[in-house]
Amino acid sequence: MKHYTLYFLCSLFMITACKTEKKQDKKTVEKKLNILEKIAYANGYEHWKNVESIKFTFNVDRDSSHFERTWLWKPKANDVVFMTHEDTVSYNRKAIDSTIAKTDAGFINDKYWLLAPYQLVWDQQSFTHEHTKSAEAPLSKKNMQKLTIVYGNEGGYTPGDAYDFYFGNDYRIQEWAFRKGNQPEPNMITSWEDYKTIGDLDLATMHKMADGNFQLYFTGVEVQ
Repeated sequence: MKHYTLYFLCSLFMITACKTEKKQDKKTVEKKLNILEKIAYANGYEHWKNVESIKFTFNVDRDSSHFERTWLWKPKANDVVFMTHEDTVSYNRKAIDSTIAKTDAGFINDKYWLLAPYQLVWDQQSFTHEHTKSAEAPLSKKNMQKLTIVYGNEGGYTPGDAYDFYFGNDYRIQEWAFRKGNQPEPNMITSWEDYKTIGDLDLATMHKMADGNFQLYFTGVEVQ
């Protein structure tokens, strides 16, 4: 009986020790994340490695006009398919030439709106950043954390541009401001809302301006 009791106690100790170790490992991982990674992981970035393809339609409603275009991206191969009502274009981002550069610039823009939290990790060698723990958000006027990133003056389609991200303690972006060429005044300020979990990715699918005459949003989002 004593042998069984000793075995049980040893087993219980090992299980408890394993659980404690896992908790400590998780805390260690969390502590190692920088502010860019914390925002990305708050939006499901840990699942991106499993994504084979992502399809989405980029929509803009301004006053009474509507614009849309659809993309299919296979990130591992970097294959892109551009689709509109008039045309379909396929290309690989490893082989961009002058004939496809304008199309690719559209893809980079639309992808950035959808996956900006992930771009913070992908692009972190391309910009400088500053984290402010308390700042007034421009739309809601709420007190939030603020992350400012400024891209370098060389490379990319919009060198030198700056973005201000506003978010709470959950690290999910709620508002952002775009400043072309790092100018002091924003060129555009929109909300980040209507978050949806699609294929384990947490994505904001709606962006609105304060005047109510502009909406940028995503439909037909599919993740495989």
